[in-house]
Amino acid sequence: MRRFTRLRMEESGYIKRIKEEIRMKKWAPRVLLAAALAGLSAFLLKGDVWTFWTWWLLAFLMGMVAMPLTGRLFAGFEDKGWMFSKVLAITVTGFLTWLLVTVKILPFTALTCIGVSLACAVGCGILYHFQVKKGIDCIPTGKGNLVYWEEILFFAFFLMWTYFAGFRPQAYGTEKFMDYGFMEAMMRSTTLPARDLWYSEGTINYYYGGQYFAVFLTKLTGSKVELTYNLMRTFVATFAFVLPFSLVRQMSVDRLKGSLTGKKRCLPAVAGIIAGISVSIAGNMHYVVYSKIIPWLQKLQGKEADSYWFPDATRYIGYNPDVPDKTIHEFPCYSFVLGDLHAHVVNVMFVLFLVGLLYAWMRSVRMREAVIMKPDRKQFWKKQLLIPHILLAAVMIGMFRFTNFWDFIIYFVVTGGVVLFTNIVQFDGKVKRILAVTAVQAVEIIVISYVVSLPFTLQFDSMFKGVGIAQNHSMIHQLLILWGLPVVLTVLLIICIIWEKLRGGANRSLYRLMKAISVPDLFAIVMGLCAIGLIVIPELVYVRDIYENGNARANTMFKLTYQAYMLFGMTMGYGIFRMLIAARKKVFKVVSVIGLVLLCWTFGYFGNSVYAWFGKVWEPSEYKGLNAASFLENDFAEDVAGIKWLKKNVKGAPVVLEANGDSYSGYERVSAMTGLPTVLGWYVHEWLWRDDTADLNEKSADIESIYTSLDEEYVKELLEEYDVSYIFVGSKEREKYGETLNEDVLKSLGEVVFQDEVYSTYILKVNK
Repeated sequence: MRRFTRLRMEESGYIKRIKEEIRMKKWAPRVLLAAALAGLSAFLLKGDVWTFWTWWLLAFLMGMVAMPLTGRLFAGFEDKGWMFSKVLAITVTGFLTWLLVTVKILPFTALTCIGVSLACAVGCGILYHFQVKKGIDCIPTGKGNLVYWEEILFFAFFLMWTYFAGFRPQAYGTEKFMDYGFMEAMMRSTTLPARDLWYSEGTINYYYGGQYFAVFLTKLTGSKVELTYNLMRTFVATFAFVLPFSLVRQMSVDRLKGSLTGKKRCLPAVAGIIAGISVSIAGNMHYVVYSKIIPWLQKLQGKEADSYWFPDATRYIGYNPDVPDKTIHEFPCYSFVLGDLHAHVVNVMFVLFLVGLLYAWMRSVRMREAVIMKPDRKQFWKKQLLIPHILLAAVMIGMFRFTNFWDFIIYFVVTGGVVLFTNIVQFDGKVKRILAVTAVQAVEIIVISYVVSLPFTLQFDSMFKGVGIAQNHSMIHQLLILWGLPVVLTVLLIICIIWEKLRGGANRSLYRLMKAISVPDLFAIVMGLCAIGLIVIPELVYVRDIYENGNARANTMFKLTYQAYMLFGMTMGYGIFRMLIAARKKVFKVVSVIGLVLLCWTFGYFGNSVYAWFGKVWEPSEYKGLNAASFLENDFAEDVAGIKWLKKNVKGAPVVLEANGDSYSGYERVSAMTGLPTVLGWYVHEWLWRDDTADLNEKSADIESIYTSLDEEYVKELLEEYDVSYIFVGSKEREKYGETLNEDVLKSLGEVVFQDEVYSTYILKVNK
């Protein structure tokens, strides 16, 4: 008996050792891959790697802590919304911090950011405790492999974009002065909105939320704006891949679940990767036509092939041919390469989270039976109004009012479409009930979104001037080149789905048809239809603004089609593989293959733009680092020492006078790089934000008087009127005012606190 027991124990120990060895063999390659990526990041990013690791680790920890909440919202996802959890954590902690600061309960400091984040973490811990007691699983148990590969993808894309950014890190050119300056201004400020760095008499009158979240993460990690300006844009670019990947992968799993056997099990991941690439690094067919097809035809004809400049894909309608109707039709890859940390860029990760949230809600509803109205109407309406997904969606839409105002309108409509389509099935096709619930939920979303955004809107003067009827329209061939591929694939997907469900005369009513359509198919239809609508709108109407003469449709087309591009990217990623695998007609399979080939062809835009903008990225020795202010040494050699002195020695936000100039110029380099307010900055920007040219012209004239007038008393009065504390005299001031610069007068009114030893640049502290 003892011998038998001993043998059993030995056998048990042997089995355990075997299992451990199998486990080690399984995980050893993954550990090595993770270590290799970590080592590669250290090699490529050099000294910047510590800040890079800090941001990745912060996202990982915040996402993990937020899983008790995310896991409930994304309960139907195999990974419980692991990637979405990172954005949810940043959204909740950042938004609560902003709210508490804006209503003046707490100051905007690093301590506040940390404190609010820790409080949210404690709340998630309590929620997890109760979930465990109730047996609710909110962690992706048994899906360690999926979570591992998602984290690998996140780290790899974050590293790739960060490495590229290091080849052109300067916050100089296009909108970068504004974006970087907003961050520096908010870093200095303990209140929100911060003082306008280009209009010292007011606060920022712009939807500054994107830059705010960048500053929030900067303060949370104890990093410097010089580095985090670039890290934030690469951070967003990473989410632009992983969130569509996660969503479309799950949609494909849900649709193809019954047929996912053998090699087909990898298809959802492939669909997710295609969707992620389509949203984040793909171009449009303009690249294919003008960079590949036309040059090829020119070579065949013995002509010299035209060169291709990647921004042309975003400036096509109105530019080729050259007509007065100038438009903008940017897309994420262009934005990520260009490097502006503008409102529409940062909001990418938030709108993608919202889209994922809406799918999670639609999926959860469809898993239940149709709701029948019961006598207890109070209980019924309580359930319809207290849906967590809808409540969170309403808060997010409200948040868009200060992160990117255009997305507030766009995603209210998208959310409304999802709610309507879901309610048609949820309420058994009963028209009155569907309309009543949808209308009430729409009002609920509007009310909540308006309430949560009040701290912003009460201090914000809208730039909205009304809606005009479009007098100009895009040429048909231009629309086909830009949008033909996604529109055709979307329409064919819709036809494929509807044809399958109407076969044999079944599902003739709208309710029966929509009930027969699977959740992922229905959601793809909603995304595709919304995207088509966003393209059509600028052909009909436009939002009036200061660019109405010659560029009337530019801003409207820009903001609407940007979102259409992302919705199309996810629709195509899902639709191509859905038609290829599940379609019953061969014609749909053939078209999906053609569509996939053309879509993959657009991916070449990424390589073209990266090389054109960043240079030889395959040579690590060319890496310049992430310091966004490093350009000062070369581009503003006369001013760099003075700018550094101000940033080091001046606390708070006193007014520093510098010469004002046109938008997108080198003027306002002092205010942009320090965050210190000046009397007037980029003229067109302030015109757009405040729409008071008389006031701007007066300020511009007063600045010139301060620098050029010989009337000492008048200059003194102007300095007192604008509460100027410092006067900067450097390259731009000498360039603009030349020999008329009244240096003797200025020096009589203040003390020189900084004098450049090499150049004639100096800073005066005004006597008060």
